[in-house]
Amino acid sequence: MAIIEVRDLYKIFGPSPKRAIPLIKKGMSKAEILKKTGCTIAINGATFSIEKRETFVVMGLSGSGKSTFIRCLNRLIEPTHGEIIVDGDDVMKMDMEKLRQVRRYKMSMVFQNFGLLPHRNVVNNVEFGLEISGMEKEKRREKALSAIKLVGLEGFERSLTSELSGGMQQRVGLARALANDPEILLMDEAFSALDPLIRTQMQDELLELQAKMHKTIVFITHDLDEALKLGDRIAILGPDGRVRQIGTPEEILSSPADEYVKRFVQNVDRTRVITAGTVGGHPASITYPSENLQAAMRAMERHGTSSVFVTDTDRRLKGIVTIDAAAELQKQGKKDLGSAIIDDVYTTSPSTPISDLLATAIKTRYPIALIDDEGRFHGSVSRAAIITEVSKGYEGSNNDLPQTLSELQTAGANGEEA
Repeated sequence: MAIIEVRDLYKIFGPSPKRAIPLIKKGMSKAEILKKTGCTIAINGATFSIEKRETFVVMGLSGSGKSTFIRCLNRLIEPTHGEIIVDGDDVMKMDMEKLRQVRRYKMSMVFQNFGLLPHRNVVNNVEFGLEISGMEKEKRREKALSAIKLVGLEGFERSLTSELSGGMQQRVGLARALANDPEILLMDEAFSALDPLIRTQMQDELLELQAKMHKTIVFITHDLDEALKLGDRIAILGPDGRVRQIGTPEEILSSPADEYVKRFVQNVDRTRVITAGTVGGHPASITYPSENLQAAMRAMERHGTSSVFVTDTDRRLKGIVTIDAAAELQKQGKKDLGSAIIDDVYTTSPSTPISDLLATAIKTRYPIALIDDEGRFHGSVSRAAIITEVSKGYEGSNNDLPQTLSELQTAGANGEEA
């Protein structure tokens, strides 16, 4: 369910900016429009929706309009044209009083430069927005302390922000944004001013917080690795301010929409983003004990494989049966599969990156089973799928294949189960 809908959104800076829109629609370039009208295109006809509780990352290089975009969502910057629907209300049609209410209670913003007040301590900074909204002192203090605890700053309530590290200051900014429990969190390059190690830590902490909070997060970044790590979906903006592609990290890496996006992602380590569930399949499987030896052999024949996964009636994995074991049972005149089930099968979550499975794929003769958090069987990922995905990252590259991949290919050549 969409909580934010953006329709035909333009932001153009300069004299008489609306004059530029017909020229854009005629196909004139950003440089041509600047020369002809003196106007600069920041956002160029953006149309998309953001789902409730998703982390939606907007990324692009400097000058692509990403920071302008997030400020248009709450009208810190006035859009030139278009609609911004938030929970059914058009932000563009709101008067200033209604807009203030949305900024205070519906959307909160975390800035790149923290925006803290140096003369106030941590708890006073966190409750500042609640204070200016007129909230009673005891209630706002309670909310501030709860937000401080949420971001892991207990014990620092009375510290001045100047006494804190960059990462801790950013936590204060995040706590201030969370203090009034907003539904939507706007984060404008919130971690880009931090050192690399602290930045990575803050990314991990945001993922953990989101698992608890389930907010709708709009996150702006110029860092592709950060976008791939944090985003449920990513919107890539081109240098002309136009949205080039929107999709999951896997979709953007596997199927770039155009040459610009392809160049953008060409140096990314695909194996750390593409997951087992993305490249996995639905192999032959049977249910035990309701299905027997003949059902197993028919399933293998139907799928053209030499093994079949075995589950119980709740789709929980019991193991795997090979064609050799099944043939031996048939030779003995047995119908029950129980003695042929191999329960020593490698399993993984559908969300596991392919890079984490390379070593396992060398050790096992069988496909790796995909198991969800409830222990249910969801398919498998084969050695062939792992080899294919890893190899894509080396197509056209002068780099040698990693040793692990070479070992996988050798194992496949030696006739092991794919």
